[in-house]
Amino acid sequence: MKNWFARLFGGARRQGERVQPVPAPAAPGAPGPDAPLASAEVDAAFFRWLAGAAGGDASEATERLILDELARLAEAPARAAGLVPRVPAVIPELLRSLRDDSVSNADLSRLVSQDLVLVAEVVREANSPFYRPPTPVRNIEGALMLLGQNGLRMLLARVAFRPVISMQSGRFTKQVAPRIWMQSEKCALACATLAPDAGANPFEAYLAGLIQNVGLIVAFRLVDQVYNEDVLPRSSAFCAALTGHARRLAHGIALAWEFPPAVAGAIAGVGEPDASPLARVLGSADALAKLRLLVDAGELAPDDPLVSAHAGPRLRPVS
Repeated sequence: MKNWFARLFGGARRQGERVQPVPAPAAPGAPGPDAPLASAEVDAAFFRWLAGAAGGDASEATERLILDELARLAEAPARAAGLVPRVPAVIPELLRSLRDDSVSNADLSRLVSQDLVLVAEVVREANSPFYRPPTPVRNIEGALMLLGQNGLRMLLARVAFRPVISMQSGRFTKQVAPRIWMQSEKCALACATLAPDAGANPFEAYLAGLIQNVGLIVAFRLVDQVYNEDVLPRSSAFCAALTGHARRLAHGIALAWEFPPAVAGAIAGVGEPDASPLARVLGSADALAKLRLLVDAGELAPDDPLVSAHAGPRLRPVS
């Protein structure tokens, strides 16, 4: 058990070492009998870690104020989407092109070259220890050949969502956004790793892992707008309700941004009895990524029962 966190998320990789797929359990992505309870405990622990020093006791009226506003916002996806930056216009065009088998690397090079930030990110990724090019990659054409279409799709998705999630302002949002982005990256990686064994599409899983936290960012943006006190509520009931509203918000935004229906459906289906394979993968990956951050931060021990509740039934120990 001791190394499964590091192997899945790459936290303890040596330079140049590739992430190895985690062996699949007998029923990939299938939640165990105690999964709903354990997931709620993980969500609560993660929220309290996000809140940090700002988390404390708050009145029931304060909790109700925030939750009522979130419920109203969840009914207005367009308004919710307006609380975060939209992904750059070139990203959807690139993602559409990547679904077309007739698109050449030259076509992709022209599209990527429209955005200097994308050019820098693609070249940087190609020169990373993960790909280990024999000689440094200097241009976009060489980078695209090395990354391949799947690598490019995941890179573009990550580049697109970083400013949406991590570059935020507001009292509480500014505090939590970097941690939420760390969880998003780890969740997306875990989703893509676990997807094949569950019969889910790895790239759709990767997208779901990234976009699901958009709802959490929107929730904190709303809190900054309607709440003037210095302490964030942190009761278990509040954490559970806020997490539920954040998931509804993310589902609505995914639809408003015209993401693949399977991705939006997975976000809405996490924890449901008839959840799709992609939704089960997302639920597992979300909990695993949160636990990884909590262990790294010293909030939980690696052998904590809450960690075992998710790692044991779903992932075999990796030595």
